[in-house]
Amino acid sequence: MSKKKRLILGISGSLRAQSFNTHLLKYTLGRIAHNNNVIVKIANLYLPLFNEDIENSVGVPSKVLKLAELVRSADAIVISTPEYNKNLSGVLKNALDWVSRVKPQPWSGKPIIIMSAASGQSGGERAQNSLRLCLAPFDPILYFAPEVAVPDASNAFDAQNIPKSKIIREKIERQISNLDAYLE
Repeated sequence: MSKKKRLILGISGSLRAQSFNTHLLKYTLGRIAHNNNVIVKIANLYLPLFNEDIENSVGVPSKVLKLAELVRSADAIVISTPEYNKNLSGVLKNALDWVSRVKPQPWSGKPIIIMSAASGQSGGERAQNSLRLCLAPFDPILYFAPEVAVPDASNAFDAQNIPKSKIIREKIERQISNLDAYLE
């Protein structure tokens, strides 16, 4: 008897067409899909800026409801965040704020892998920490180790957008293995 395919949702905190975080996310989702019986989807974060006046006048926007349903239906989530001014991106924070308005809370109990790619030497560690703080009220299951933080992002990927660092690739594989063990 075949197992039900699992849905893994990817979220990139960057809207840039050639985003290093989207490259990192797509690589990771590809590895997950390669190793498992899964369907992967990437969320669309092109959302209006959070504003309670919008919610009070017309309700939660349909794009937000669609994102919230993807979060709810996902078996696990991978988030890759850039580091902007030592913090997560505004795009990602905006999505978290909007989805927080949907009840019941779609993030609750959801296993989440956090990773980052940034131009600095820390590879976005501060962005990961700020993202963890923003996710904490939603009560997800956060994976902390091994931390996947890609420094010097503009030089960290090859022509196929695969991380050059064997250490980074091994950390990604360990995160995937940890997630597999949890989902079994």
